[in-house]
Amino acid sequence: MLFNSFAFAIFLPIVFILYWALPHRFRWVLLLLSSYYFYMSWNAKYVFLILFTTLISYLAALLLERENDKGKKKWILAGALIVCLGVLFFFKYFNFVSESLTAFLGLFAIRLDPLTLNLLLPVGISFYTFQTLSYVIDVYKKEVPAEHHFGKYAAFISFFPQLVAGPIERTNNLLPQIKAEHKFDYDQATYGLKIMAWGYFKKIIIADTLSKYVSVVYEHPTWHQGFSLVLATVFFAVQIYCDFSGYSDIAVGTAKLLGIDLMTNFKSPYFSQSVKEFWNRWHISLSTWFRDYVYIPLGGSRVGKIRHNINLIVTFLVSGLWHGANWTYVAWGGLHGVAQALENAMIPKKYQKSTGILWWIRVLLVFVFCLFALIFFASDSIGDAIYVMRHLFTGIASPVEYIQSGFNAVGLEIVDFGFLMLSIMILTVYDYVSLKTDVISVISRQKNIVRWSIYVGFVVWIIMNLPAAKLSEFIYFQF
Repeated sequence: MLFNSFAFAIFLPIVFILYWALPHRFRWVLLLLSSYYFYMSWNAKYVFLILFTTLISYLAALLLERENDKGKKKWILAGALIVCLGVLFFFKYFNFVSESLTAFLGLFAIRLDPLTLNLLLPVGISFYTFQTLSYVIDVYKKEVPAEHHFGKYAAFISFFPQLVAGPIERTNNLLPQIKAEHKFDYDQATYGLKIMAWGYFKKIIIADTLSKYVSVVYEHPTWHQGFSLVLATVFFAVQIYCDFSGYSDIAVGTAKLLGIDLMTNFKSPYFSQSVKEFWNRWHISLSTWFRDYVYIPLGGSRVGKIRHNINLIVTFLVSGLWHGANWTYVAWGGLHGVAQALENAMIPKKYQKSTGILWWIRVLLVFVFCLFALIFFASDSIGDAIYVMRHLFTGIASPVEYIQSGFNAVGLEIVDFGFLMLSIMILTVYDYVSLKTDVISVISRQKNIVRWSIYVGFVVWIIMNLPAAKLSEFIYFQF
């Protein structure tokens, strides 16, 4: 069930009404049943995977809580990690490892046919697996107590607003809220609706519109050269941000309708003056997960400079692999890790923050780097990514023809381009103002005529674009 589907438009009001109509002691049951129904709407049989992973992590945590022997606790933790990661590996990485190993052996004239499995990647498996892993690890470290109520724990793991594409919630934030008694808060609910509307704007008006032009190029990049490659790359940067942050906004808003606060997953990432800051603003739930459960256990920054930079690079290589079973994602993650290592080596701490024109220059440079790295993210192979980089500026000696041919190649008319620029400008202003204040709260304090004009205008704009917009999945569903 997609957030941008008619089915969800029926599903959510029903859950909302039942949730607030039920006594507190039954609400976890509704959350669990509705979350499993939500997940089963994609592929019913894969609900057994999330149930299995939930059960293993639940039992492992109970064993960890009862066991005092450190050696045995390590074995319990290792067992839980192996089982949960094993399920993830089997469905997401088995074919990738098999094909990569076969290709490597081929370098030594050892010819083998790769063993591959015809498996459909279960939607959201990377997200809920990481949520169960963080729970077990936190129980092992005694940072959170083991949850004894299996139903409420299962509702925490499967909570439908963030189940299939995050945010990846931590136990100490979401689980207590699943268990707590909530009273309906009108302001919280209306704020949730407003942030949902903003998320739908980003998804339907911007991301889905841009996807048409991006797919024309990146589905067959070798058919293109010059400005069409530049245009598609810039459009992809905006598309993936609006698609994923739009999902997060809808998830956060949906949870608020139920009296639950999810973590903020994006904070104006394209206004970052360093790659490190970018990752403090982009997919925050994932970057903090890798920080706490990979980077810090490796030694973090508490080691020598060389080891510190190695830790950074390794963490981002793993992060890249998390995104998908393809070397392009590994390259993308590696580039971000190397960039941060270079920042550490070349920019003294006292110069890591800037103001004025220098701030804008650094923001632009970081954005250009993100565009370069995203070429790998958007490409199906390393070869395609290299082709794109080599042909970005083909024909630039004739600037007018260079630009015109790019627009023609992606099929972008001047009127459509104007509407796109208007929506992207609104996004840019919103994100820039969000650096210092909560835009939605500011709008909510305006006079009735002003704020209701904005609300109605946005809703009408979204509804008018619904017939033209195809029902598209969110990009991060594939991860």
